[in-house]
Amino acid sequence: MNPPPPDGLTRRRFLQTSLTVGGLTALGNWPMLADATPALTLPFERGERPLIAFPEKRPLMVMTTRPPQLETPFSIFDESIFTPNDAFFVRWHLANIPQTIDTRQFKLTIRGRVNETLSLSLLDLKQQFESVEIAAVCQCGGNSRGFFQPRVPGGQWGHGAMGNAKWTGVRLHDLLEKAGIAPDAKYVRFDGLDRPIADTTPDFLKSIPLHEVGASQILVAYAMNGEPLPYLNGFPLRLIVPGWYATYWVKMLNDIEVLNEEDHNFWMDTAYRIPANACGCLEPGQKPTQTLPLTRMTVRSFITNIEDGATLAASPRQLIKGIAFDQGYGIDQVLFSADGGLHWEATQLGHDHGDFSFRPWEIQVVLQPGRSYRFQSLAINRIGESQQLHPQWNPNGYLRNAVETVHVTTRG
Repeated sequence: MNPPPPDGLTRRRFLQTSLTVGGLTALGNWPMLADATPALTLPFERGERPLIAFPEKRPLMVMTTRPPQLETPFSIFDESIFTPNDAFFVRWHLANIPQTIDTRQFKLTIRGRVNETLSLSLLDLKQQFESVEIAAVCQCGGNSRGFFQPRVPGGQWGHGAMGNAKWTGVRLHDLLEKAGIAPDAKYVRFDGLDRPIADTTPDFLKSIPLHEVGASQILVAYAMNGEPLPYLNGFPLRLIVPGWYATYWVKMLNDIEVLNEEDHNFWMDTAYRIPANACGCLEPGQKPTQTLPLTRMTVRSFITNIEDGATLAASPRQLIKGIAFDQGYGIDQVLFSADGGLHWEATQLGHDHGDFSFRPWEIQVVLQPGRSYRFQSLAINRIGESQQLHPQWNPNGYLRNAVETVHVTTRG
């Protein structure tokens, strides 16, 4: 017998979620690769990816199954400015994901250097705190790593380890304010329900300086694009850190600990580090002498409606569309070039869904018959930061914000 639906879930949606969770009761029951499985090939070494539909997901590009790492096919970003929940990328660090979650028993704990330890149910969060919605891009720190030259270790993502959604939840600041922050508090650490399989693997923990909490729009979210979070995207709660890379967006969040010192766990001190210089980059092959944690995203833009290598008809009015985003200053303009950056012209920006969201842009261009073109877009944010004309390199494959090129030919 199914338990009664949690607050805010329709019976139909709850039954769908219950069935999905039931389908995850054994990792061995997850979709398996078959001989006839369709695939996409990304344009770099060992870029072939099978397309498999996991629970609550349409077919996505599979990099690994344990832990699940699923990439969004890039054509989906042309469907809508908000990435559909069933197409949103998936990236877990630990393979031991809970088989079931009883939302009636689930609690979020807030502890550590606080005046009062809190244990909050999902209903408590919805009834005792103001509900907030924010549009924000979630992007894996390793997004586009597969394009790094020379090649670097780590998951070889294409450009689809990102997505844009409307996130609904409560402010982290409001939760900490209710618990009461001790005068010596300095950092806030987050943990989820996923666990390592091997004892030697460190639990996945991420921390944020306390001073970032009050000045930011960090949420503890329970909904995504108006629906409960998909299981693989962090159901029932996920930390939302707008403008920061997704490594901080802890999934299945159940524990918040306030610390009186800097956090030195593996995932802060060793993993997700960048060279401690202005660009976070090095000459290929070099190793950094000092590093910093990877935090805020860079400025990026993409062409979404035309694939690299496409052959188009000559046209006096060819529509080119795309998206742009940054770490939260907001996109000021996007420039377009049809000749590989020799000449640039301004595009028309679309509706502004907020400083942390994808911003649509478009332009009409003339395509002559029998020609080759190199389409590029270059985004600039409101403080003057822009994409790099040429790729920069670092040994972990982070921070890519190079201008990307789409090669096009026209029929003669």
